[in-house]
Amino acid sequence: MALFDLPLPELERYLPELDEPADLDEFWAATLAETRAFDLDVRREPYDAGLTLVDVEDVTFAGFGGHPIKAWVTRPAGSATDGSSLPAVVEFIGYGGGRGRPHERLAWAAAGYVHLLMDTRGQGSRWGSGGDTPDPVGSGPQTPGFLTRGILDPAEHYYRRVYTDGVRAVEAVRSLPGVDPARVTVTGGSQGGGMTLAVAGLTDGLAAAMPDVPFLCHVQRAIALTDADPYHELVTYLSVHRDHKAAALRTLSYLDGVHLARRATAPTLFSVALRDPICPPSTVFAAYNHYGTLAGSRPERAIEVYEFNEHEGGGAFQLEAQLRWLAGVLGR
Repeated sequence: MALFDLPLPELERYLPELDEPADLDEFWAATLAETRAFDLDVRREPYDAGLTLVDVEDVTFAGFGGHPIKAWVTRPAGSATDGSSLPAVVEFIGYGGGRGRPHERLAWAAAGYVHLLMDTRGQGSRWGSGGDTPDPVGSGPQTPGFLTRGILDPAEHYYRRVYTDGVRAVEAVRSLPGVDPARVTVTGGSQGGGMTLAVAGLTDGLAAAMPDVPFLCHVQRAIALTDADPYHELVTYLSVHRDHKAAALRTLSYLDGVHLARRATAPTLFSVALRDPICPPSTVFAAYNHYGTLAGSRPERAIEVYEFNEHEGGGAFQLEAQLRWLAGVLGR
């Protein structure tokens, strides 16, 4: 795809006005308090993945509503019992994917981290090797996909549940043996990048946040710029439910990654692709430029820009950049 958004110098200065709801903090405080009324209930089962240098556990913890959420935990072999206190990386998955098989994502364990890969409730059947976590909550009429599930009420929306699951994933990894709870990082691409921003804004004491080409940022601009799903699911919905625009956009204002990113306090490394037709670059820069603006002091920020790439962004190059950047942040 050709360049279609603002020129890079304008993107670097792009600070759109926000439509943040006045009760955003109260909404999320109540959501998390409601969820924390349920025991975290972390259950760990060793899993034989045929690996010798990496230990694998099949982990379950209680997410939103106490619902069981699956995850893979991988770590350097023996580090759970040898007195280690390792940093951890919690990773969130892109739209439609599931946690797959544990041998598919070994870079963080190979680099000496405890890695928790959270399954996304109700997903895992569009690409990859499958997911294992149901979403037991119903919703009203919707466009096929996840973006319009519960679109008329932020309390009923699908991503309220998913973001809460992400916060609980951080709490779960902090409870594991051999993990230093003060050195937990969150990361993910696309949907996982949006979740990274949300969790960074809703969780205290993170060591770092690394969102790649994040989804669910600056939603009103996104639906004006792209015809690609998942954003086009909202356009399709509103083309049928013509009188629901105000309610739908109000709901998504509680979930917009720009609004939640303002509350983040952890150092961050973003990535953006300037030809990305799925998560347009101005929507990413909106989150990046607003990141941490409500923190007591502005956290360290950096962004990798991939001029010639679409939604794949930096791919393996970005993972290598993350490994180096995070090692520097943690002083490793």
